[in-house]
Amino acid sequence: MGRLNFSTKESAGLLLLCVCGVLALSVVLAEQEGENLSGLSDNPDKAIFAVRENGTTCLMVEFAAKFLVPYDVLALNGIDLITEQASFTLPRGAEIEGKCGSTESEIQISWKNSAYILRIYFSKEFRQKGIEVWKINKIQFVYDTSETSHFINAYNPGKHTATNHKLSVLETPAGRSYVCTAQETVTLISSDHQKAITFSMYDIQIQPFDIASDFMFSAPYKCITDQREHLEETLPLILGLILGLIIIITLTIYHFHLKLTANQPQLPRDRSMYKNM
Repeated sequence: MGRLNFSTKESAGLLLLCVCGVLALSVVLAEQEGENLSGLSDNPDKAIFAVRENGTTCLMVEFAAKFLVPYDVLALNGIDLITEQASFTLPRGAEIEGKCGSTESEIQISWKNSAYILRIYFSKEFRQKGIEVWKINKIQFVYDTSETSHFINAYNPGKHTATNHKLSVLETPAGRSYVCTAQETVTLISSDHQKAITFSMYDIQIQPFDIASDFMFSAPYKCITDQREHLEETLPLILGLILGLIIIITLTIYHFHLKLTANQPQLPRDRSMYKNM
């Protein structure tokens, strides 16, 4: 049987081919896809999106969102520029893409043939005392002012990108989902002359890591605003119960006092009666 002799070049080529094959296989095995589940919500303003990896949910977001986008239009004199403001919400029929990782994840939401693209980036990190948390660390919004359903007569129309780097919002303990009915607002700075774009979310439930069950959020972690509102709602009830308990205790003590005094012998009040005793 003859021996197979490979040159150094051939060996390197085979090794490179094997590495490429392994990488390609890992990409196939780690296939990720986005799903729009907004039809499951009874709220017409709320969208539900999920990213799945190998058939298992790895990221879920559920919220209603609103954008306020300033843009320039030409004044009636044909010389000056004035600023108008486009206001629109996140549509339920948007297209979804995303990536899941152990410490970094992201979701991309696009609509109107990618005239609008919202990207939300998540990260997970350790804090003091070994507490692990996740948060939103970056939001990017791409919009096209030549899209006339929201931008009317925009001056010098075109695509712009608004971003807020180094964010630290929606901070949540690892393994839990962030829940907030109150509005959360983030300001994004646009490439269109540094205009400030307002991105608001409400009726939120988000979890970008450690989802234990398919299409199911983990235990909720309520935002501070919701916790405060819940306390304000329950505080009058708690105070009412305490007041009622104080009244019951007072009446009970008074009842026992009357009962004890009724059983004691009564001394005569008329001093002349002492002479006959």
